[in-house]
Amino acid sequence: MGASSATRCSPPEADAALGRVAAALSVDREVEIPEARRARAAAFVITAAEGASLHLDRLRERAKDFDPAVRDRLIAGAMIPASLVNKAQKFRRYSQERMLALFKEVDAIFAPATPVVAPAIGQKTFVLNRVEMPVRPNLGVYTQPISFIGLPVVTVPVPVTSLPIGVQIIAAPWREDIALRIAFALEQAGVAAAPRPAL
Repeated sequence: MGASSATRCSPPEADAALGRVAAALSVDREVEIPEARRARAAAFVITAAEGASLHLDRLRERAKDFDPAVRDRLIAGAMIPASLVNKAQKFRRYSQERMLALFKEVDAIFAPATPVVAPAIGQKTFVLNRVEMPVRPNLGVYTQPISFIGLPVVTVPVPVTSLPIGVQIIAAPWREDIALRIAFALEQAGVAAAPRPAL
């Protein structure tokens, strides 16, 4: 079985987790997720518009029932022009074709799931590349380009500090079995683990 880790341009904790996974599985090949930034932007446009559409009636009738940050995101999503949603959907198809081409050479791809270790309960921000960023809209920076094209993914926790960071095991469509077998192998090897925090 061939596997590959995504090109390392991620924060040190994510690189360390990818390194542990790659070493455990003897993976020495790196690939680049095609146009990941554009894919994340397209995913954001699509999910914001779809989320707003789903909740629009409730927003009109009971806006105070929503958390203010969620309400603001849904309102912003309702104002996205249809032409942008259409372009994002076209890019989604293009992105899916580019990703599927990678699976002609490998069975699985490993990539960070989050840019930082698990945030503490109630944590509002984290620092990424010396920039303070809000947790909620930025924690999925690495998962959005994958989830919006519908690939099967298993995310495993890999301890790199006292807290774990998630690593995605990405497989081709309908090959959940591969992702699950890899996750099991990583768990058996002790690489994927979620240590209990000290009480």
